[in-house]
Amino acid sequence: MTSTSSTSARTWVGVATLLAGTLLPPLDFFIVNLAIPSIQDDLGGGDILGQQIVAGYAATYAVMLTLGGRLGDLYGRRRVFLIGLVGFALASLLCGSAGESWLLIVGRILQGLTAALMAPQSLALIRASLDGRDQTIALGFHGATFGLAAVIGQSLGGLLVTADIWGLGWRSIFLINLPVAALGLVGSLFLHDPHTRGVEKLDVVGAVLLFTGLAGIVVPLIEGQALGWPWWCFVLFVVAVGVLRRFWRYESTFDGNRPRERHIMPLVPPRAVTAPGVRTALVAVALFYSIAAFFLIFSEHEQAVGRTPLEASLDILPLGIGFLIGPLTVPHLMRIMPRRIAALGLCLETIGFLVFAGLVATLDQTPWAAAPLALIGFGQGLALPSLIRITVTHIPRAFAGLASGLVSATLQISAALSVAIVGGIFYAAADAYGSTHAITTVSILIAALLFVSSLLSLRAERALSLKSPSKIVGAHDPETPQTTEGEVLSQGRDQ
Repeated sequence: MTSTSSTSARTWVGVATLLAGTLLPPLDFFIVNLAIPSIQDDLGGGDILGQQIVAGYAATYAVMLTLGGRLGDLYGRRRVFLIGLVGFALASLLCGSAGESWLLIVGRILQGLTAALMAPQSLALIRASLDGRDQTIALGFHGATFGLAAVIGQSLGGLLVTADIWGLGWRSIFLINLPVAALGLVGSLFLHDPHTRGVEKLDVVGAVLLFTGLAGIVVPLIEGQALGWPWWCFVLFVVAVGVLRRFWRYESTFDGNRPRERHIMPLVPPRAVTAPGVRTALVAVALFYSIAAFFLIFSEHEQAVGRTPLEASLDILPLGIGFLIGPLTVPHLMRIMPRRIAALGLCLETIGFLVFAGLVATLDQTPWAAAPLALIGFGQGLALPSLIRITVTHIPRAFAGLASGLVSATLQISAALSVAIVGGIFYAAADAYGSTHAITTVSILIAALLFVSSLLSLRAERALSLKSPSKIVGAHDPETPQTTEGEVLSQGRDQ
């Protein structure tokens, strides 16, 4: 399928279903943040409960994404997507009906787990099912869905709580997921999964090692700042590095010349992620999402200068609108410049942050800040689907789920790092010099990180352009059967 005309309406209904699965995880993150005060008033628990509501979901989601993507590769992406979608709906029902704080926390952890099963499959199925311009259009919609989640998530949570529909109060922010999931289930009838299931088994040892290592990084990053960085956070960091090194050595044993044992496929096959350009692309993705802390920082700054929560949400709305529009323009831009769109988007973000920093430093609170914020959002919308396309194209289609999980996990871990490091710099500067100086400083820092990301995206795209299809291990032609994982790894061993 290389053109829109050759793609059936049934396929696009399936894509719409996948986008519902893409929308729910980020929407649930944004929407819950605005309802936390109401939850605390109802269930008690104070700030600790608020932290656990956020951390329980965010940590589980980030840690499980790579495994979730790999399960789709092994057992069928449509099947795993549906399990995740149904599980997420049930977990949302548990959260919405929770009468005790501990039950709500359990529900949030289950939401993170099932979201990690669901989210990677949408990108993986787009990558595996569509080609050419169709794939570009679908990736644009995929990126726009994140922008939509940012736009409506900033306001819907507060709106639902304030409206108090049927006396549900904060519970409605979880229960609203149920009709979305129901529509997704109906649309799943139109999903097509080209995946052919083999006899491979899950790499349980690798899964345990990766889960432990990532948890040792993500949990301290999410909880550390709120707890004042206790000593155990740094101990977990050190242990996590050792566990992840052990994980990589273990996975590398599958990539040697010895035969695979009991049809076990490595969780992260080294040959699938060490091809030229893959690591460069993933670093570019990580630096791109240094912007994650800006949403928190902007809210803190707005409160410091006396803006109400409603005024703050309206002030940042131009960024969300730009983020929504940006991905939708990518297919049209690719007709003019098929390459370097990621770098263009990242450069627009860089310019937007520098202009925003200049305006805030000279004029403080000004309506003119809407212009650079919209530019930042538009650039982010251009860069996200383009970076995803560059990254997943480097990885063979047999590992589409793995590629999706790696990109999603990189974004989530980068977000946690950004909040911990960039957010930490903001709070330190705010205490010493005031909020205006602090947000100016971190805006310039984020601009520098985004510019480096733009250079890395060019390098990754250049590495991709140097590959001919015949040289890409597991390269897939739309008219030929899809390469299986076993064949990809066998080809790698034979080279």
